[in-house]
Amino acid sequence: MNNINDNYFDGYYKDIWRALIPAELTSKEVDFMLNYFKLGKGSRVLDIMCGYGRHAIELAKRGLEVTAVDNLEAYIEEINKAAKINSLSLEATQADVLQYKINKQFDLALCMGNSLNFFNGEDVHRLLVNVHDHLDNDGHLLINTWSLAEIAIRNFTPRAWDELNGIKHICESGYFFHPTRVEFESTFLSADGGVEKKKAVDYIFSVAEMETLLNKAGFLLKKIYSIPGKKEFGLGDPRAYIIASKD
Repeated sequence: MNNINDNYFDGYYKDIWRALIPAELTSKEVDFMLNYFKLGKGSRVLDIMCGYGRHAIELAKRGLEVTAVDNLEAYIEEINKAAKINSLSLEATQADVLQYKINKQFDLALCMGNSLNFFNGEDVHRLLVNVHDHLDNDGHLLINTWSLAEIAIRNFTPRAWDELNGIKHICESGYFFHPTRVEFESTFLSADGGVEKKKAVDYIFSVAEMETLLNKAGFLLKKIYSIPGKKEFGLGDPRAYIIASKD
């Protein structure tokens, strides 16, 4: 069954997403990964739903061996081009992450940019089990999300709009239950008159539900930060970085 989020990034939002993330944030997140997980040259990292490769490319530039997976062909082509130009130890593959056959073992797996919340609980479990089975015994998982219930409930906005790079984005949202989720209807208006309409969904898990999902897949929740390595997560913080280890 196709995921409604599969095609959200293949239009205007592909470039909007890139413009939303400052390069400084990527650098700080990678610095945290290297220090916290004691990674060095030759360490192996799996970047699930890697997007345009902001972490994958930066980690590979630091000397790590990176495997990156995303469903969007344009992103994967861009990453592989960057890897070739810079002679990086980086392999990017276009695939449905729920069907992706992992054939290596890793020191760290990443699931950043709220992408784990594109999936319902059943699919999250499938994904986590697959990742767990391909981490070394002392390996870790890092999840970045802003769709924990402790974030989403306090920050839910039924209608919002913004403009970036000459594209207006109007978003209408609904908060639903069974399963708990936020459904989005987005309209993108370009300066040249182009119109694009997209739907998406973020599944909402509380901290307790997320811990249960991790435990069922064989992980142990270790820490949740709102600022990696500096501030532990608290109610209403705008984002969370969840760290789990193999149990």
